[in-house]
Amino acid sequence: MTGTFTVATVQQRLAELEDPKMRAVNERHGDDHGVNLTKLRALAKEIKTDQPLALELWATGDTATRLVALLIARPREFDREQLDAMLREARVPKVHDWLVNYIVKKSKHAEELRAEWLEDPDPVIASAGWALTTERVIKSPDGLDLAGLLDAVDAEILDAPERLQWAMNYTMGEIGIRHAEHRERVLEMGERLGVLRDYPTPPGCVSPFVPLWVPEMVRRQG
Repeated sequence: MTGTFTVATVQQRLAELEDPKMRAVNERHGDDHGVNLTKLRALAKEIKTDQPLALELWATGDTATRLVALLIARPREFDREQLDAMLREARVPKVHDWLVNYIVKKSKHAEELRAEWLEDPDPVIASAGWALTTERVIKSPDGLDLAGLLDAVDAEILDAPERLQWAMNYTMGEIGIRHAEHRERVLEMGERLGVLRDYPTPPGCVSPFVPLWVPEMVRRQG
């Protein structure tokens, strides 16, 4: 296709990519769309970066359309209020994940939002705060209270809904992997709390259960 893309033409292309079998698989994970993500990414690459169109696509509320919007948007052009509002609208797991990873993490407002969302009573919003915290643990841990984060995980993870529990488990694990001084505590917590102990893990993949995951990742780092 040549020429300027519009909401209508993007949605037409997405409709052509719709696969009922893919939709059935995605819906089991809470994602209400039937588009192969490789093909969706190819469409976004064809459109290229277009912030005004991204905003229009996001406004449709349609999941596949919003995923395209996140791929063609300019992360640094969103203000803090826009990002906060978008996250509160993003209840579909894939939209939530892409918004946090592709937009918020690259935004100049990421740290301010991390601190705010971490304390939010909505567990979906709080999970985004923990995801951003994990990013800090990995890339810029200076200034983080790692012991305090582990205190919070210890106190809250067992009662947390699934998405928040996963995010907190990820933070706990990365603290153990990257900060040897906290590793013993992380492994003790992981064993005692038992979060994701029985999670089915495909052959060749590493279990998300912290007492298995952390030592394996440390070993791989040499």
